[in-house]
Amino acid sequence: MDARVRELVKATIPVLKEHGVALTTYFYQRMFRHNPELKNIFNQSHNETGKQPVALAMAVLAYAENIDDPSVLAPVITLIANKHASVGIRAEHYPIVGKHLLASIREVLGDAASDELIAAWGVAYGALADVFIDAESKLYNQACNADGGWSGWRSFRIIDKVRESEEITSFHLVPCDGGPLPAYRAGQYTTARVFVPELGVMQLRQYTLSIAPGAMHFRISVKREPAGATTPAGRVSNRLHDFYKVGDMLELAPPFGEFFLDETHDGPVVLISGGVGITPMISMLDRLVAAAPSRPVQFVHACRNAAVFAFGAHLAKVAERNPQVRLHLFHDEGAVSAPVQAGRVDLRALAGEVLAEGADYYLCGPVGFLEAQIATLHELGVESARIHAEVFDTGGIAT
Repeated sequence: MDARVRELVKATIPVLKEHGVALTTYFYQRMFRHNPELKNIFNQSHNETGKQPVALAMAVLAYAENIDDPSVLAPVITLIANKHASVGIRAEHYPIVGKHLLASIREVLGDAASDELIAAWGVAYGALADVFIDAESKLYNQACNADGGWSGWRSFRIIDKVRESEEITSFHLVPCDGGPLPAYRAGQYTTARVFVPELGVMQLRQYTLSIAPGAMHFRISVKREPAGATTPAGRVSNRLHDFYKVGDMLELAPPFGEFFLDETHDGPVVLISGGVGITPMISMLDRLVAAAPSRPVQFVHACRNAAVFAFGAHLAKVAERNPQVRLHLFHDEGAVSAPVQAGRVDLRALAGEVLAEGADYYLCGPVGFLEAQIATLHELGVESARIHAEVFDTGGIAT
């Protein structure tokens, strides 16, 4: 991109700050009107609640603000590329998105969108699309060429359905083709493709593989998402809970995700989770005790109460058999008994155990929970390079 293109893109920053969400909302409406088949890829609940337009508006703004050095967005690009690969976004989709994005800029901004401005954004979008296409192509190639790997969707059969708590149910899955499963990294996710009758389209949701790599089957642990004050009940999670049973088939994408246990390190590990954020931590914990029993593990988990506490019996068994594992469990409400404590997680009170030289910290849970725990870790002197986090939110990775 030459200097003039960058100048024109940066000139739109004030407009994006003020009207970005209106622009991206219009963009999705336009794209789905002209290309309704894309409703099978994009999360329709996110569009109904406005979450998807907001996320895209923030991404477009971040790109414009960093157009002189887009390399600072590399971690975000890695995250998004994994998400795109997990839902099957391919190179041929980018021209469709670009066409509707540029048309939306022109139609929403009107006379303010000159031909030169549209051309500049066309160049900028093309450059970013090439980055994503390249990154996603590498992910597809790795997934397809791995032992037991595949491309696109693969049919799995449910061999067990286990109620882990009042909210979370696990589905144990094996490939219908009888073939092997690929290796993956503890903490990564797969994507389930489910037909939603009330929408008339397929919908895709990412769920952590809540079992350590190396098992003979996959396991996903799905939280039933109830309706909120401003959000509908989770269409996919409720359908899985209510209608899918042992013997049924479920289509899955290969494992992806940039949040996973770093097995090149050999120091202590601190696993911190809230709510359904426990699912990647179970995979990491089981991997650690099996493959690296010399690494001390502090397992910190918080949830509302005993009724929604998942994997409690499993955690107790792991801690009993592995003295290097320490549990720190918290319930916000209701009666508790050891080892569970009443109240919320306070890492300051646990500093004597969770702070260790060379420790890696993995966090997963709702955004507010993560922000609070990460802020405390920084206060306690933990450097950012040692903190690895993934947000689980309503309608997000694990709905």
